[in-house]
Amino acid sequence: MSLLRISAEQWYRVEKLSDEVRLISEPWIRPFYRCNIWHVRGSERDALIDSGMGVVSLREQVPLVSERALTAIASHTHFDHIGCHHEFNERIVHRHEQQLLAAPTRSNTLADPYVTDDIFTALPPIPYCSADYFVRSAPATRIVEDGDVIDLGNRRLEVIHTPGHSPGGIALWEAARGILFSGDIVYDGPLIEDAYHSNVPDYVRSMKRLLTLPVHVVHGGHFPSFGRKRHRAIIRAWLERH
Repeated sequence: MSLLRISAEQWYRVEKLSDEVRLISEPWIRPFYRCNIWHVRGSERDALIDSGMGVVSLREQVPLVSERALTAIASHTHFDHIGCHHEFNERIVHRHEQQLLAAPTRSNTLADPYVTDDIFTALPPIPYCSADYFVRSAPATRIVEDGDVIDLGNRRLEVIHTPGHSPGGIALWEAARGILFSGDIVYDGPLIEDAYHSNVPDYVRSMKRLLTLPVHVVHGGHFPSFGRKRHRAIIRAWLERH
């Protein structure tokens, strides 16, 4: 049975949370593959943490992302997180994945084997075809390392290098508000530690580091956000198994 096609205008959903944070999502992608795209408003500029699959233009369909100066940040370079990065003039990635952002392929972004019609509940508009899907090149304009700060004016996002899920994975820590944008290293769902470039010993070290943060809320790369108690429970349960 073929899936329905959804119009470009219906592809994205925007939800305003507290602290001038908005969640942009692609509701027609099944939850396990559906990236959380985080828009963070600063006094001088905005940040976009991840950009989804790229099957429909973010800039054309979500005016929020083109209202002000904005930096697109890649928590890591899997297909579901960097699909629209090419639409933005300023792009940040950790140095260990700068080559992936500049020269993505179906294999190095994990589009192969995951991108099939099965990951959707409804398909993007024509001419989208899962067999022809690819991520466009989006060379970084800034390379970051652990401890670097992304300054939005009244907000400062500290880069925490979190290898394990992928070698250049990063989380962003806003200490003043206790907000952690955790990417795919920790979220409230099945965590992936067996991708082609995952590394379990690195993952353990990253989890132990994040466990110590005095978080108020965690906005992960997938699934709903959660608080400190759940954050610690997820990490402790994972560490017990490893």
